Amino acid sequence: MGNKKGSLSITSENIFPVIKKWLYSDHDIFYRELISNGCDAITKLKKLDMMGEYSLPLDYKAKIQVIVSPEDKTLTFIDNGLGMTSEEVDEYINQIAFSGATDFLEKYKDKADSDQIIGHFGLGFYSAFMVADEVHIDTLSYKDGAKAVHWECDGGTDYEMGDGEWDQVGTKITLFLNEDCLEFANEYRAREVIEKYCSFMPTEIYLSKKDAPEEYETIDAADKRDTDKVIEEIHEEAKFEEKEKEDGTKEQVEVSPAKDKLKIVKRPVPLNETHPLWTKNPSECTEDEYKAFYRDVFRDYKEPLFWIHLNMDYPFNLKGILYFPKINTEYDSIEGTIKLYNNQVFIADNIKEVIPEFLMLLKGVIDCPDLPLNVSRSALQNDGFVTKISEYITKKVADKLSGMCKTEKESYEKYWDDIAPFIKFGCLKDNKFCDKMNDYILFKDINDKYITLPELLVKEEEKATDENGEKVEAEVVDDAKKDDAENKEPEDNRKTVYYVTDMNQQGQYVSMFKEQGMNAVILDHAIDTSFITQLEQRNENYKFCRIDADVTDSMVEETSEDELKSETETLTEVFRKALNNEGLEVKVERFKNKELSSMLTVSEESRRMQDMMKMYAMGGMDMGMFGSASETLVLNANNDLVNYILNNKDSENAPIFAAQLYDLAKIANAPLAPEAMSEFIARSNKIMTLLAK
Repeated sequence: MGNKKGSLSITSENIFPVIKKWLYSDHDIFYRELISNGCDAITKLKKLDMMGEYSLPLDYKAKIQVIVSPEDKTLTFIDNGLGMTSEEVDEYINQIAFSGATDFLEKYKDKADSDQIIGHFGLGFYSAFMVADEVHIDTLSYKDGAKAVHWECDGGTDYEMGDGEWDQVGTKITLFLNEDCLEFANEYRAREVIEKYCSFMPTEIYLSKKDAPEEYETIDAADKRDTDKVIEEIHEEAKFEEKEKEDGTKEQVEVSPAKDKLKIVKRPVPLNETHPLWTKNPSECTEDEYKAFYRDVFRDYKEPLFWIHLNMDYPFNLKGILYFPKINTEYDSIEGTIKLYNNQVFIADNIKEVIPEFLMLLKGVIDCPDLPLNVSRSALQNDGFVTKISEYITKKVADKLSGMCKTEKESYEKYWDDIAPFIKFGCLKDNKFCDKMNDYILFKDINDKYITLPELLVKEEEKATDENGEKVEAEVVDDAKKDDAENKEPEDNRKTVYYVTDMNQQGQYVSMFKEQGMNAVILDHAIDTSFITQLEQRNENYKFCRIDADVTDSMVEETSEDELKSETETLTEVFRKALNNEGLEVKVERFKNKELSSMLTVSEESRRMQDMMKMYAMGGMDMGMFGSASETLVLNANNDLVNYILNNKDSENAPIFAAQLYDLAKIANAPLAPEAMSEFIARSNKIMTLLAK
């Protein structure tokens, strides 16, 4: 073939500079594109062999070689795929955006498995010009009588193509790097990028440095392979040690037998795993393999809690593994990684169109060959298909979690504290996920037992049983019925689920609940305020109420409405004056526990508002205003100290005791402010001084 010159067929004016500069956001991605093209060429050649249109050599081993040369400032990519004829170079290279993969699939659509062809757009080759001033192609087609072709282009729209000297079926692409991109000819940088994008490509990838000195290794002679290059045969004599026998005499004992070894040129080691774990059937994978894969991919040496192996062929092809890491921290500090692949080619991390937002708290890999990628493969075309994939992933996660709750309750409870923030965040972000998980959300109660919402709301005659066959405590439901009777809004017939946000801070209330056989659940994450509000909106038959939001009937003696009216008026006057707070609400009850002197209740609505303000950091706002407006000081008419104040309201000590009782009630809700704490300590010292007299 004579030399041929011409111009690239470009359908849009000045498109080439656009391709070079803007086709991809990350310049290192050219590694992925050129290696992917090599994988495609090898896959096509194998398929032709399977279809009887070509016979691979008996010693054929598919591989891609990447050779760096810092001295020459070049990068070379070599594949032993099907190669190209001059006509194919003209068609696939000189006409930008004519996809060789698309053409191949059209030709062999009835015989070829398209799932394994990576390329879609025919533009990947041109990513080389993002980093190279000049690119050469040397290629030899598999076809009988084909001649080698040499093609070169200096980054403009002009190329030169002619006969070449490449003597093996396949393609060699040489990049002459520009001065700004010489880092890519560094062996360690090349390894880093290949491991980033190509760790699981289906063809073995080997990296070497041009003119690097040979490295050697020593093997047992029995382990020699036909491909090994032997440098030296080594015979190691047996090794003996002198040991003392029981009778005191000594003898020579063989500790290492004689061995024949070989010094060989170090065997090349591929940088990638061609059969990653997610491509296997879940029944073929062991627990150790799942854990090892997690360590290798995510460099996380804390063992994952459990995992979900996704394996779907219809209505779309999707495989992957999602890991639940140990995440017992606040939800907003959790950072996960979901790696998205297309036919084992890395696309990107955490693509929000495919991965639901709450699943990004997990770590895992998802491989979906059917993804509608855009030209650069780094983003998705927005269509309903992507939504279906996202919904499928969400469903599989919910199915796994609900299944564990049903069949592996003990393990589910063991994991719950770690995965609770993830599940709660998921319920907030995805209504369908929330609906599926509604009956499988666990709540840890004040007795350190885990209980679901249906168990919390079960009727007395339908109490659930635990693993030992014993009845699950359901006092929360009974007390809720009592609480409903005194509810100020008769139309609100929802059952009340009591909760605790701090077992230490609210210890007084917890003790009272336990004394009365009542139960409450622990909600101590920052996300819980939003979470329980979401649950209430989606469930009409219950509401959440913190245990210090009100006094329940079971804690107090039954009294008439007017019985404590006089005591209430007197104590209100004393406490308002002592605390210099005319807006203070005071309520008097006869508690069954006579040791309890005072309680401070804050309405659930005000507390929720206060918590939301804190969560969203609405700066400059006095957070105390939301709670103080609905604070109620509840005093125990059965307590001696309260009765002392009641009977000695004009005593000089009454204001001191009143202020002390208020602060004690306040401490049971939340820490005192620094100034209030100083006053509390000084007052406590004064009271002890009075007692000492």
